[in-house]
Amino acid sequence: MKGPAVISSRDNPLLMRLRKLARTPGGYRKTGAVWLEGEHLCQTVRERGRRATQALVSESAWLNPGLRELALHAAHTALVSDALFASVSALESPAAIGFVVDAPGPQAIKPGLPSVVLDRVQDAGNVGSILRSASALGYTQVLALEGTASLWSPKVLRAGMGAHFALDLIEGLTVPDLDALRVPLLAASSHADATLDEATLPYPCAWVLGHEGQGISATLLTRCAHTLRIPQPGGEESLNVAAAAAICLYATRRAGG
Repeated sequence: MKGPAVISSRDNPLLMRLRKLARTPGGYRKTGAVWLEGEHLCQTVRERGRRATQALVSESAWLNPGLRELALHAAHTALVSDALFASVSALESPAAIGFVVDAPGPQAIKPGLPSVVLDRVQDAGNVGSILRSASALGYTQVLALEGTASLWSPKVLRAGMGAHFALDLIEGLTVPDLDALRVPLLAASSHADATLDEATLPYPCAWVLGHEGQGISATLLTRCAHTLRIPQPGGEESLNVAAAAAICLYATRRAGG
């Protein structure tokens, strides 16, 4: 088995490229490459049958047989000191291994699939958490309208914990693009009269989740078959959008069997 390429210079072109990918949320759109940092994400890539184009592994990780074998799963592997790996990482506590995978190409909306629509959801942690809930609850397609956080950014990837590789993800959409979906749109809103537990819920469906401060746009709300409120007997004004998403997705999944 071919060993790794050893890199010792901070100014190595590969390391310079990876630093940029790790710090630029939408950089994958220009480069066609996605940086994944950490054993869990790298292992998920492997388990999903994807092969990384490049692995970067620290010297300490290379001494771990499991991480060494994982690194060699990539088409190319580079070995660096722990300090050089930390110089690439954008994390407060750098991981010890990272992969580069090809960014997904353009896709068409698949009609009829249980889906999630993100309307300008801007916090990367919220977006990643929603993707994770969608994957866990069997919603196989996530559609992001313009203004939503970049789905393949490093922060969204970390929050998604590998969910990206179980979902069809399409971003940069406009409201008219949703005509292709062909399932009822359901809106979650703290201002709705009807409540989630009182409604007859369709499934499959597409849940629409809106901007953290502004909610769902008026134009998109008019397209929704139902606008529903989550009962909050504790008296809070609203829920975090990622928490609301998990509740809504579970409710319709349960209703649909």
